[in-house]
Amino acid sequence: MTASLNQTIETLAKERGIDPQVIITAIKDAVIAASRKVLKTNENLKAEFDPETGTVELVAVKVIVETVTDPSTELSLDEARALYGDEADLGMEVEFPKPTEMLGRIAAQTAKQVIFQKVREAERETIYDEYSQRVGEVMNGTIKRFEQGDIVLEIGGRIEGVLPRKEQSRAENYSIGDRLRAVIRGVSRSAKGPQIILSRTDPALLAELFKQEVPEIYDGTVVIRGAVREAGDRAKVAVYSRERDVDPVGACVGMKGTRVQAIIRELRGEKIDIVEYDEDPVMFVTNAISPARVQRVSILDDGDRIMEVVVEDKQLSLAIGKKGQNVRLAAKLTGWKIDIKSEEEKRKEVEEQFAQLAGDMIAEGEAAALPAEDAADVPAPEGEAPEVAETAGETGATDDTASAEPTQD
Repeated sequence: MTASLNQTIETLAKERGIDPQVIITAIKDAVIAASRKVLKTNENLKAEFDPETGTVELVAVKVIVETVTDPSTELSLDEARALYGDEADLGMEVEFPKPTEMLGRIAAQTAKQVIFQKVREAERETIYDEYSQRVGEVMNGTIKRFEQGDIVLEIGGRIEGVLPRKEQSRAENYSIGDRLRAVIRGVSRSAKGPQIILSRTDPALLAELFKQEVPEIYDGTVVIRGAVREAGDRAKVAVYSRERDVDPVGACVGMKGTRVQAIIRELRGEKIDIVEYDEDPVMFVTNAISPARVQRVSILDDGDRIMEVVVEDKQLSLAIGKKGQNVRLAAKLTGWKIDIKSEEEKRKEVEEQFAQLAGDMIAEGEAAALPAEDAADVPAPEGEAPEVAETAGETGATDDTASAEPTQD
């Protein structure tokens, strides 16, 4: 009996992945619940498990008091001393054994339900504690079923994860029994237990796949400084090498592209741009615009993080990308707002600025000339006519202005 019960507890604990003490506590709680249902008492019941005999002992606990107000939970000092001698004192607890032989089939069913509930709650808490610490890890799973667009995967024994519709790549098709890798996005509590949320679109999946495929990333020689995706279409990864002799981009690409091709196959053909990270934001943006070639980059607003990028006319569509995808991913990767222009657009913009500047200078010159013209119409004192004429000539006065001097004589 003893070996059988202890073995059952150990086996159940291993199957459920919980502490055996949790099952023992559940058994004790079950015995108490079943006894209350049968005895219909308000006594303070307490159960103790004896691992040597493999039995559960049930006792009623009473407190020694001066005056008894509740006989079911209290015992007078005189009664206690009559039972236990002078050692009994106020406030002490006294245990009275209770029989368990009268617990029948209904009580056993109640105990079974309590045990299963306690074990299930402990199992759920264990799963939540374990997987909430593993957010960001890549899990291998097998598609088990579909639920209203969501995919349920078996990711470890009896543990299930959910791949919501919004976390699925639009370039992928799934069938029951398919094996795939997904990153743990989060763990939430629900009425049915902890729900492990998986994702095939999170950039963390891309970073973890590189970590698995590239030894230099795994050992820390090459560091991923950023990753952005538009799942199913394109992705960009910024990498940095801690050792001067190691090419971070080459390490990620691999011999003849073997490493990056393995990741592309896992992501069902998603294009991946691997760029080198640089502390200089201008150089980083230049690299991030890849595969387009950049002519020059200038910072327009350092505070708002705005840059202007000029490319060749033939490179403009490549730099912008399909529906602006390339520049959009580059902006997300670098954290800068990027304004891309072709050389022709930039040339026209500069010409317009020069034309505007020239117009402003002409307007300022005309405004400065008006006071001198007005002064020429005012009669000058004798002996100053030549000086006025000289001034008028210097300020660009008209012939009419200059001819005004003989009329005054």
